[in-house]
Amino acid sequence: MNANLRGIVGMLAAMAMFSCMDALLKALAGFYPPLQVTALRGLTALPLVCAYILWRREARAVFGRALRWRLHLLRGVFSVSMMALFTYGLKTLGLAEAYTLAFVAPLVLVALSVPVLGEVVVPRQWLAIAVGLAGVVIAMRPQPGALVSLGALAVLLAAICYAASNVVGRLISRTEPSATLVFWTTTSLALGGGVLGAPDWVAVRLEHGWILLGLAVTGFLGQLAITEAFRHGQAAVIAPFEYSALAWAVMLDWMFWHAVPQSHTLLGGAIIIASGLYLIRRERVPVPVSKAG
Repeated sequence: MNANLRGIVGMLAAMAMFSCMDALLKALAGFYPPLQVTALRGLTALPLVCAYILWRREARAVFGRALRWRLHLLRGVFSVSMMALFTYGLKTLGLAEAYTLAFVAPLVLVALSVPVLGEVVVPRQWLAIAVGLAGVVIAMRPQPGALVSLGALAVLLAAICYAASNVVGRLISRTEPSATLVFWTTTSLALGGGVLGAPDWVAVRLEHGWILLGLAVTGFLGQLAITEAFRHGQAAVIAPFEYSALAWAVMLDWMFWHAVPQSHTLLGGAIIIASGLYLIRRERVPVPVSKAG
């Protein structure tokens, strides 16, 4: 199996795991506050993450003096905000609807890469971003005299936080291994969600133990799969397969909540995905600095 094919398989596996994880988050969102769900996401995954780091013998890097603490703290803030907002959105939206809106993250990531990472974005890429945002409007279908739902706005804000956390992650990865990102992000979810969610904490029901176990396993395996995907394959080749998550979302919505996405959601999602694919394709083509738009 060649490197790119291994990367594609890894990305498909990661999206399957993350989709199942999000379905479990949606199940928990009906019983616990968003910040508590955020904490549970981190707490359940932390033992597996620690065991993996010890197995890889990377503990020294995780706790090294060269860590860029301010960036890790900033990424933690974005990660906690993203998880809490996305969980809040899942209380009222189906998985497919939430994913459609969350797919705006790559567009935001490209826009943020200019001021933060110093990358070049040409006018055609800005046009693709604008088209993608139009797809978001179609997917949300705001009607005259009616406000867009709070759940949809929460997911959009979560997508922005996700993109911002990825930008910060890129800065950190220039000097630190991926183990530090995984450990401190998971720790921030556990501690940040736990501290902020403490005032409204609800006793965890015993019957939800299996859901929490599934949350830990799917989140951990998804993280491993996506790490292996980008380790073996070229980013521009494997990134489009991230959109396979929408197929999983549609199936899980139908299986567990008997919900089918409406036509405007699918149309908006198609436009967003097309814009994202264009931006990914452009990453393969070197862009002269003189053509910055």
